[in-house]
This record gives sequence, structure tokens and C-alpha cells, in this order.
Amino acid sequence: MAGAGVLWDLHRLCRVLLFLSQFYILSGGGSFSVEPSQPLAQSDKDPGPTRTFTVVPRAAESTDIPPYMMKCPSNGLCSRLPADCIECKTNFSCVYGKPVTFDCTVKPSVTCVDQDFKSRKSFVLNMTCRFCWQLPETDYECSSSTSCMAVSCPRQRYTANCTVRDHVHCLGNRTFPKMLYCNWTGGYKWSTALALSITLGGFGADRFYLGQWREGLGKLFSFGGLGIWTLLDVLLIGVGYVGPADGSLYI
Repeated sequence: MAGAGVLWDLHRLCRVLLFLSQFYILSGGGSFSVEPSQPLAQSDKDPGPTRTFTVVPRAAESTDIPPYMMKCPSNGLCSRLPADCIECKTNFSCVYGKPVTFDCTVKPSVTCVDQDFKSRKSFVLNMTCRFCWQLPETDYECSSSTSCMAVSCPRQRYTANCTVRDHVHCLGNRTFPKMLYCNWTGGYKWSTALALSITLGGFGADRFYLGQWREGLGKLFSFGGLGIWTLLDVLLIGVGYVGPADGSLYI
């Protein structure tokens, strides 16, 4: 029994000593350093001074197509080129309505030919001396308006923005304002309105067709104004004095 007790005390003493040694190491009292036995690999050494290379990009060649090229035909007649494709030395002191010639050159990237199909960069343009707003109505296009009364007395006008056609040459601005008469239509037919006024005018059918429902109800409940209103509407629609309620023209 005594021998077993001694062994137990030794076992406890060993456990205490092991605990103290671990505590001593963890608290920093002891450390182990391992010296490398071999030199470091070449990749871990100081690489030394490095060279810096600056890559200068080459100037990108411009491939943008000018906007006016969409209107310029390739190898077409120089005299038929649109005004956006050429530059001319104009003279505003010419006599109105008289023929005049101007020296013109084509813009960059534009190619044209003369009457002999020879490539040209400069040419002489023949035209009539007049400003763009003095051109005939067939030589320009104007914006339309549906907010004015086409059937009114006096007839209404509106301010339209007009643009000269591409192949027409003139002096001054190619876009200009102009006062035009209201000439839009809503799809109402004059023949249909007149036929309804003659046949069913006593019931207000003509007024209903033209979108004038108040007058149509008045004619309906008054039996066409005892026939007088019906006869008047036949006359007024026949001469075009009474038109659609939206102010548009007949078709």
C-alpha cells in the first residue's frame, strides 16, 4: 500500500511540473527560433532595381463619318449635290430673278464629277438669284398644324417652319418661318355631309356627322327647326360655310 501511495504522489508531481512548463512557454518565457540551414530561394531575394516601361498608345485613326455624308451621293454630278455637301462663295448683291454663277468647292470626303465624268473638287454652280424664302412652294417643305381653325372667317394662319429641299440652291438660311393658311383635314367628306343634310337633315344627322352634337340635338328635337333650319343647313354646307367641328377642311 505504501508503494502505491508513493507512485500516486509521483504521478501528481509530474502532472504539476508539466502544467508549469506549458504555462512558462505560453507566457513568453521561452521561445524557439529556427535558423534556416540553407540560403533563401532566388525568388525570395531582393530583386534589385526594377525598370519601368511606359507604353504610349498609337493615335487612333479617325473613322467617324461626317453627318453631311449621309446626303452626299458618291461620284454624282457636282451641280446636283445637296447644299450641305458644298461650300460656295455667294454674292448677295446679285439681281433678283436673274441667272448667277458661284464658285463652289466640295466638303472633305465628298467626291463628285463634272459633265465629262471627271473628278472635281471645285466647280461653278448655276442658279437663280433669290433668297430661300422667295422660292416657290414646291421647292420647300413646311410643318403642319392641327391646332388652328381651317374653316373660319377670316381664314386663320399659323407660323410654320419651312426647310428647302436638298437639291434646291438659294441664298440665305435654308430654314425659315412662314405664315401659312390652315389646311389640315380630319377626314370628313363634303359629299357625305351634304347628302346627310338633304336626306336626314331634319333629324340633325348632318350636324352629328360633323361633330356638332349640340346643334344636332337642337335640330332633332325641333324637327329641323320646322324645316327652316334644314334648308339653311343644306345651303350652308353646300357652299362650305359650315364645316367639321374640329375646324378642319373637307376632303
